[in-house]
Amino acid sequence: MDQLLQFESVGLTAVAVLVFGILLIFMMVKSIPQGEEWTVERFGRYTRTLKPGLRFLIPVMDKVGAKVNMMETVLDIDTQEVITKDNAMVMTDGVTFYQVVDAAASAYEVLDLTRALSNLSQTNIRSVIGSMDLDASLSNRDMINAKLLSVIDEAANPWGVKVTRVEIKDLAPSPDISEAMARQMKAERDKRAEILTAEGLKQSAILRAEGEREAQIREAEGRKEAAFLDAEARERAAEAEAKATAMVSEAIAAGDIQAVNYFVAQKYTEALRDVAASPSAKTVMIPLEASSLIGSIGGIADIAKAVTGKDST
Repeated sequence: MDQLLQFESVGLTAVAVLVFGILLIFMMVKSIPQGEEWTVERFGRYTRTLKPGLRFLIPVMDKVGAKVNMMETVLDIDTQEVITKDNAMVMTDGVTFYQVVDAAASAYEVLDLTRALSNLSQTNIRSVIGSMDLDASLSNRDMINAKLLSVIDEAANPWGVKVTRVEIKDLAPSPDISEAMARQMKAERDKRAEILTAEGLKQSAILRAEGEREAQIREAEGRKEAAFLDAEARERAAEAEAKATAMVSEAIAAGDIQAVNYFVAQKYTEALRDVAASPSAKTVMIPLEASSLIGSIGGIADIAKAVTGKDST
């Protein structure tokens, strides 16, 4: 009986030792997953950081302090009201991308890292947008993002955090400001349309005036050319008349009476032509001596023959 009790006592002791050994192994051996780092505390004081992989601790003396996610994390920034430099109200929200680069600093330098980054982002958004006019804040979103990134990254550096990107997701004015902006844009479009219409009318008037001026210049040049040609024609006619008169005078001086008849018949015939061509004359009754006119024509023929004979000699 005593042996049985002794055997049972030994068995229980062995089981207890085995269980204790297993517990010690679990306490001593740690498997750190990829993307995480664990801090180690010895009697409550930070001593080192465990990297991903199989790591060992001293049981009882060491314990895991904080399990820190080292992967890049996305933090949504809640919507908030912001007053711009020109006292306009806008609603804005955003998103922040950050990554822990120092597990110990993120675990022991700040309490609740996520809430700290969220509040830091919100206050800096209010600060940056509040220093700008409404139009500038709506049209310079890239500049706002760059400035926020610089300020928030510098502020979060002591926490062992690297802020990789800050983006403003939405930046919307209040409804009354949106309505006023819509009216302003419509007025600007109407103004531009009126300016373009006026410019078109102005250009059309200029082109029309230039066309009329060019037409008048060409018309004047045409009249000048026609007057020049008309004067030249009259000059040639006068020269021919003078030459004919000189020939008649020479014939008269030579005693040729037929030249006188030619000259009188020519003027007589021209006078009849002018009277008949008058637009106010309907019927012209003039006594005409046919024998005199025929004699004159005969005189003209004789003069022509005489001139021809002289030219041939």
